[in-house]
Amino acid sequence: MPSQSNKVLSADIQLKAESYWSSLKLQAPEITNLTPEQQLELQKMLGLSDYIAEQLCRHPQWITELFDGLLDEVVRADFDKELHQLLADVTSEESAKSVLRQYRNKQMVRLAWRDFGNYAKLEDSLVDLSSLAEALVISARDWVYQDMCKQLGTPQDANGNAQPLLILGMGKLGGRELNFSSDIDLIFTFPEHGETHGGRRSLDNQQFFIRMGQKLVNLLDQVTVDGFVFRVDMRLRPYGESGPLVVSFSGLEDYYQEQGRDWERYAMVKARVLGPWTTYCDELHDLLRPFVYRRYIDFSAIESLRKMKQMIAQEVRRRQLTDNIKLGAGGIREVEFVVQSFQLIRGGREPALRQQSLFGAIDTLYSLGQLEYWAVDELKESYILLRRVENLLQAIGDKQTQTLPDNALDWQRLCHSMDLADETELRGQIEAAMTKIHSHFNATVGGSDAQEQSDDWTSLFWNIQHDDHADTLLQEHQIEDPELWPLLSHWRDTVSKRSIGPRGRETLDKLMPKLLDELMGQAKPSAAFSSVSNVLDKILTRTTYLELLCENPGARQQLVSLCCASPWIAKELANFPMLLDELIDPAQLYDITSVDDYPSELRQYLLRVPEDDMEQQMEALRQFKLSQQLKIAAADVTGVLPVMQVSDHLSLLAEAIIEQVVVQAWHQISARHGVPEGTSPSQMGFAVIGYGKLGGIELGYGSDLDLVFLHGNKSAGQTDGDRPIDNSHFYLKLAQRIVHLFATRTTSGELYEVDMRLRPSGASGLLVSEIERFGEYQTQEAWTWEHQALVRSRFVFGDHELAHRFSEIRAAVLQTQRDKVELAKAVREMRIKMRDHLLQVSEGIFDLKQSPGGIADIEFLAQFMVLAYSHEYEALTVWSDNVRIFEVLAELELLPVMQAQHLTQSYIWLRDENHELTLQQLPGKVDADLVKDKVDTVIDIYKYILEN
Repeated sequence: MPSQSNKVLSADIQLKAESYWSSLKLQAPEITNLTPEQQLELQKMLGLSDYIAEQLCRHPQWITELFDGLLDEVVRADFDKELHQLLADVTSEESAKSVLRQYRNKQMVRLAWRDFGNYAKLEDSLVDLSSLAEALVISARDWVYQDMCKQLGTPQDANGNAQPLLILGMGKLGGRELNFSSDIDLIFTFPEHGETHGGRRSLDNQQFFIRMGQKLVNLLDQVTVDGFVFRVDMRLRPYGESGPLVVSFSGLEDYYQEQGRDWERYAMVKARVLGPWTTYCDELHDLLRPFVYRRYIDFSAIESLRKMKQMIAQEVRRRQLTDNIKLGAGGIREVEFVVQSFQLIRGGREPALRQQSLFGAIDTLYSLGQLEYWAVDELKESYILLRRVENLLQAIGDKQTQTLPDNALDWQRLCHSMDLADETELRGQIEAAMTKIHSHFNATVGGSDAQEQSDDWTSLFWNIQHDDHADTLLQEHQIEDPELWPLLSHWRDTVSKRSIGPRGRETLDKLMPKLLDELMGQAKPSAAFSSVSNVLDKILTRTTYLELLCENPGARQQLVSLCCASPWIAKELANFPMLLDELIDPAQLYDITSVDDYPSELRQYLLRVPEDDMEQQMEALRQFKLSQQLKIAAADVTGVLPVMQVSDHLSLLAEAIIEQVVVQAWHQISARHGVPEGTSPSQMGFAVIGYGKLGGIELGYGSDLDLVFLHGNKSAGQTDGDRPIDNSHFYLKLAQRIVHLFATRTTSGELYEVDMRLRPSGASGLLVSEIERFGEYQTQEAWTWEHQALVRSRFVFGDHELAHRFSEIRAAVLQTQRDKVELAKAVREMRIKMRDHLLQVSEGIFDLKQSPGGIADIEFLAQFMVLAYSHEYEALTVWSDNVRIFEVLAELELLPVMQAQHLTQSYIWLRDENHELTLQQLPGKVDADLVKDKVDTVIDIYKYILEN
């Protein structure tokens, strides 16, 4: 039902309504039999729309149908069904034209009436119009196809499969957002070449479809006594008006790969195959996707859209267009540019953005965090207002216009339908909406005029050819860094010899002055450039990343500051340029995931990837790890995170990834073999135990994962799949698959290096152990060093029952009473063996891990104390990290508080130094004098405990 209030018609509208009412009464006197309410509503519509009035004067019989239910609800599926029924018995082209046009006019009157009467929201009205247009196009296509097949035979491929004509709806038709009097942009294509069969003589498929396309355009576009169905624009096809009317799939693919232009990518965002969906539709969309959506973040789109907008602005000026709510500054087109720029830039990485609907895409941008809620709200509200005005403007006279009225009557019609007082109020709302839109457009696409016209000195510096000119320029700007110009000049010469293409060269020339401006603010620009240039070297041939840095001041700033702070980060950015995307929004970069949220963040991240696409799933895991690790490192080098929290984050990130790797491996193995009885994805009967740094929650950058796999299945049964295997073999295959998923090298590298040598019997043992057998091994066969390793072990993934059982076994093994003298001897000997094997330093240099008094000594002390005293103090078996073990030892008075604190503080300091050196891409070695005070005390404690 309409939501319009009973607002009184203006005198001008009333006069118009009365004129049409008089004409209509002459044509159809029976309208006086309508109820008073119906007569009033009809008169109002006659006054508001010349198109409605003229059509009803020609077809007064439609009035009864409209009031008998057509106005109340639009069932979109009825359009297609009714049209096919109407055309079923039509045998001539003229009759088909008449059927299509009369149906179109009747339905357009219906939809215009609903629009003026506020029967539906704008979004629904646009979908109604689009559904009607699609039904008209497809029913016409089907009628022409059948008619031509009778005459010329059926087009077939080499295998005898009938070949259909597929129609790509472009623009607003593709997006299901068609306005009232829009023309329709179409592209015709067919799957395979071949020839017709069943006619008098065979005809090449392409010739058949070209003739069919010509007939179809004529059927829809030609003006007859009943008007036209739609104005059809075919200029978006390959080669435009000079190209063939119809091309095959392979012809489309070749064209877009070799000659596709930026504006065609923009147009293809809206492309949608019309009509019932078939496998051919999937094939066509899959074929077009790589052209439209680049695999990586694609900032070239911004420059392309900006140029398109500048051309449109020039055209607006040339044609002296005023009051144009589509093409003017802040008009409808600018909203489309804002949304489609995000789609083109990020659609390669975000499948959810690959959609034709502007409303759907803008909501997705909000859900992905690319647009703030207020921005989405402003853009949508403003866009809806302009589209509503546009729709009503066009429905007044069925004319394709986006220019505001030049007469009082049409302003009154718009204001009445929008329930506004007068032209001034409506103009105010339109101007406010366009101002908001234009500000968002400038922020996203528009660029800065001042920036474009800037002749900054760094631009001169980048292009300078003579050494003395460069020196003079640096002196003028008080840059005292004699190494900078030789470094930059040599790099520029090297780059000039590389093949990076004209677009790459143009983008680099735009980027470098901006980047140099950023570098000049550093304490030593040459050192900063040296680090940043390593990243640039890796992305020179990938223009899309040069464009990212060119378009994003925040990304440039972060690149420089992080590369200066950490060569390790610079290396990560160089090796994995997709990480540059993380630099765009500094606020987001330093908004580190909460330690508890890694599992849910990763699950949400993986939802973007098809569950059955294993390759994409593996790549997504690696991208998630790299991006999260970069965030942690950025927070680390800027002092946001202390070392203990850095390790917490890195460890819990690894745990979240382990969980997903196990789940993926389970799905893969179970799909092939089924699962052991009583198990499921939520109850696998499988566990992952973390040892070493993961077990101690002390992971660093680039740490490998020491893992042990356990299962709880004692039965000798088989899995329940089509290819059953023994349960033990199932868990072995599961373990192998997990290791494979970790180790496989994709474009984003290896996930983690996994070390399985701490499992029972080491490298010669089974890859996965039954948990009770694991317990037996630990109690009966394991060496002391394996029990030391068990101190730093913890359960990281699996069933609760196995977690509980592992804790029991671990506690029981650690609580075994040992001879302290023998234990000290074994621990001491293992430490000496390790040091002899791993310690390689010259005199005066201290290895943070292996030198006496270093990290390993402190770890061995903690392990000895746990193994020596757990039989008396069960509390020592609770924790796997050294800091809390020393806390418990102090609480139990097994270590003097001062000693425990010194060991803890030294351990944290040594690890912190090691972290920093890792981020500087330096070995974990420092000057011995720097650590002497700390490590001398550690050595004294070590000797007192292990050598007395």
